[in-house]
Formats: sequence, C-alpha cells, structure tokens
Amino acid sequence: RPPQPGEISLAHQGVLFLDELPEFNRQVLESLREPLESGVITISRAAYQTVFPAQFQLIAAMNPCPCGYAGSAQDNCRCTHEQIHRYRAKLSGPLLDRVDMHVDVPTLPPELLVSANDVATENSQTVKTKVIKAHQIQQDRQKKCNAELTIKELEEHCVLSAESAYLLNEVIQKYQLSARVYHRIIKMARTIADLAASQSIAIEHLSEAMTFRCLDRTKSAYLP
Repeated sequence: RPPQPGEISLAHQGVLFLDELPEFNRQVLESLREPLESGVITISRAAYQTVFPAQFQLIAAMNPCPCGYAGSAQDNCRCTHEQIHRYRAKLSGPLLDRVDMHVDVPTLPPELLVSANDVATENSQTVKTKVIKAHQIQQDRQKKCNAELTIKELEEHCVLSAESAYLLNEVIQKYQLSARVYHRIIKMARTIADLAASQSIAIEHLSEAMTFRCLDRTKSAYLP
C-alpha cells in the first residue's frame, strides 16, 4: 500500500508481449479482460479503490500443444488429445474474444530458411509506409484509431454493404459468436480496408478479417 502500477499499466500506450501464454496463472490471464475492454485496470481493496491507465496492444505467443510439435511436419507430437485440450483450455472464451487476430505460424521447412532472401515479400519499409498511411486515414476520418471506436461510431464509419452484412450475420449465427466478436470483426475489416486505401468495407475485407478469428472452438487442426 499504496498499490503500484504493474506490467499492464507499464505497457500503457505500448505493447505487452506475453510468451508461452498458457503457462501464466489462470487468474493473471483473466485479469487482462478488463483493461483489454476498457483501457484501465481497477485495483479494489477493503478501504480504497485505485484505477490505473492500461491502454496497450497485447501480443501473445503459445505452442500448439505442451510438447510443441502438434501439426508439425518435422516431428511427431507426443501429446494425447486430452493433454492438448487441457493445454488450450487454459485460455477462456471471454479472453480469446478480446484477441482480434489468432494466427497459426507453422514450422518453416529448412529449404525456405536457407533461401529466405529469395522469397517475394513486402519489406519492413513498405509495411511501415502502409501502416502510417492507414493510421492517417483513420485520424482524418474519425480522429481516433479503429480499435477505439464506440458502437455508435461503428455504425457511422463502418457501414457494411447488404452482401457483407448478410455474410457476417450468417457467420455469427452459425458459430454463436458474441456481440463483442461481431464488433471486433467489423473494426478489423475497417482496418484492412484502410490498409488497402479503400473508402468502403468490401466483402473481401470482411472475409479476410474473419480468417483471423478462431470461429469454431470445437475444432482445431492440432487435435489428433
């Protein structure tokens, strides 16, 4: 007493990177839910309550299974279905709802590592230029980043076409996704459209945004 800012508040206006995410205590992981949603962290005790700023970008990494080889073409996974399920179940649905992009990164084959310079990809400077331009588009349009848009502002700045709205509603109903996921998919689609310098959200932008989501949690490419 008095309470001091922890890692979440120290990452305010920056990036909080958590490696080996499922190895963190479940209570610690669940404490991320409030700041990811509201941008603040509240510490409540019997005699006082303190609010710290905590508006950060969360980046987390984890193995596909306890041994790390599930889905690998280079080595065989030694984990059982139950072990993989317990490992992945450490991340709750409400926490995953607040993570906008879920990206599987497969093991690179040796030949690609050797000839990495021959692969046609955008260099860092090109990506940086695109990101700065997309950020400026958002500032000119709404004076804030897409991630900070309220629901009312979403209705104004992220209007979907009839075709896109129908597709998103079908996906939401099929996978029983929450309203939080619904709005976050739209924000992601708006950002993808901004990176493409598109004034409107096209159906391809919405489709790409949905590919970054783990829509069906009952299935996994890693489970045997």
